[in-house]
Amino acid sequence: MNSILGQFDISEDKVRRVVADTIAGADDGELYLEYSESEALMFDNGRLKTANFNTDQGFGLRAVAGEATGYAHSSELSESALLRASDAVSAVKGGYSGTLAAAPARTNRHLYGDENPIPSPSFAEKAKLLQEIDAFLRNKDPRVRQVTASLASSWQHVEILRADGQIVRDIRPLVRVNVSVVVGEGDRQETGSYGMGGRKGFGEFLVEDSWRFAADEALRQALVNLQAVPAPAGTFDIVLSSGWPGVMLHEAVGHGLEGDFNRKKTSAFAGLMGQQVAARGVTVVDDGTIAERRGSLTVDDEGTPTARNVLIEDGKLVGYMQDRQNARLMGMEATGNGRRESYAHQPMPRMTNTFMTAGDLDPAEIIASVPHGIYAVSFGGGQVDITSGKFVFGCTEAYMIENGKVTQPIKGAMLIGNGPDAMHRVTMVGNDMKLDTGIGMCGKAGQGVPVGVGQPHLRMNQMTVGGTRV
Repeated sequence: MNSILGQFDISEDKVRRVVADTIAGADDGELYLEYSESEALMFDNGRLKTANFNTDQGFGLRAVAGEATGYAHSSELSESALLRASDAVSAVKGGYSGTLAAAPARTNRHLYGDENPIPSPSFAEKAKLLQEIDAFLRNKDPRVRQVTASLASSWQHVEILRADGQIVRDIRPLVRVNVSVVVGEGDRQETGSYGMGGRKGFGEFLVEDSWRFAADEALRQALVNLQAVPAPAGTFDIVLSSGWPGVMLHEAVGHGLEGDFNRKKTSAFAGLMGQQVAARGVTVVDDGTIAERRGSLTVDDEGTPTARNVLIEDGKLVGYMQDRQNARLMGMEATGNGRRESYAHQPMPRMTNTFMTAGDLDPAEIIASVPHGIYAVSFGGGQVDITSGKFVFGCTEAYMIENGKVTQPIKGAMLIGNGPDAMHRVTMVGNDMKLDTGIGMCGKAGQGVPVGVGQPHLRMNQMTVGGTRV
C-alpha cells in the first residue's frame, strides 16, 4: 500500500515540520497514522443475519509533558485538520520545558507481509461456508436448536512519525472464526462455543477438517453442559486446564502488572518488585513477538519493537509492562506494550500474549493428585478489581474430581479469589503449556485490543467456588 503520510493534501515535508513543532519542548510524542479495512459476517438462526464491510483512516497527534498528555485525532488527512490538532495538542506544553526522549530502537523484523486476508475467500464463499456449518450441526444432533457462526477479518496499516522525522510502519492482519450452539431437551437449554483465529489469512481455519473440528467442539461443550448438575459452593482444590483458562491469569495478574497502575500505586502489585508474589515454579511472560498470534505486533503503537518480557520469574516479580510515558516516569525501559485501539485513542500499557510457562508435571498426574475438587476446562466472563486484586470468573465447562478422577460435569461454578493470593496457591504446574486458539480481546479504559493468553495445567489449593449446591 502507498504511504498514509502521502495521503495528506500537503507535502510530507510540511507534515513533518508541523509534527516537529508540535512536540518541540515536550518529553515525547508522535503522529500516529492508520488505514484499516474490516469485514464481518454472521449466520444466525438459519440465515445470514449481518454482513459488514468498513474502511477507515485517520491520524492521532500527541505531545507528552511529564504526566500530562495533549491528544487530538481526525479522520480527515488535511492541512487544516492537522493544524487544528497541533493547536489543541500544543496547549499541554504551556509553561513546560522538557527534553525530547530518544526514539525507540529500530528493528529489521517484520512479522507480517502486505497480504490482506479480507478478499480471500470471496464474500459468497464465506456466506456459503457459514451455511454449511449451520447445516452440519443441525444434521448431526436433533437436540441442536440454534447455531450461530461468524467470520471476521481486518487489515490494518500503521505509520508512526516522530519529531525527529523517523517513521516506522507496520502491517497487521487479523482473522477469527466462531461457532456457538444451543442444544435442548424439554425445557432445558445449554450453550457451547468454540473460536479460532490469528494474524494470518483464513486458509487453515476454513479447510473442512478445521471448521468441522470447531463445530464439533462447540456441540460437545453444549452437550456436556446439558448433562451438568449444579456446582457446589465451598472451598476446593482446583485444577485449571491448559490454554484458554489463562484468561484468569490475564485478568487477575496481568492487568496488575501494567506500568500505569504500578506508577500510580493502584495495583495490588505496586511496590513489590523483587519480592515473592507467586509460588515457586510460577513464571509469567508477556511476549508480543510470536508470529501470527493474536496479540503479536512487529512494533507497538508508539513504534517500540515488541519483546519477550518476563514479569514473574520463579514466583518473584521482575518486570512490568511499559509504554514510553510510564517507563520514563518510573525510570524504566519501554517494553513494547504501548497499545491503542485506533487512531482515535491514546496509547497506554497493554498486554500482548500473556502466559505462564510450563513446568515438568504430566497433566494426568496433577488431576490424579486431587482427592476431591473441581476441574475447570473453560472460562467465560469475569470481573477484576485491579487495586485489590479480587476476581470472579464463571466456568463455561467444568467437572468434579473424585478420588483423582474427572467425573460429573457441573454448571454455574464461579471461581472467586484474589490475584496475588491465588498465585501463591499454585502447587503443581503441568508440562503442557499452550496458548489459546486465537480469540482473546482485552478491554481497558474503554479501549479494546486483541490479545493472547495461555498456561499449562495448574493445581491451585483451597480456592473459593461459588455455586448453587451446598
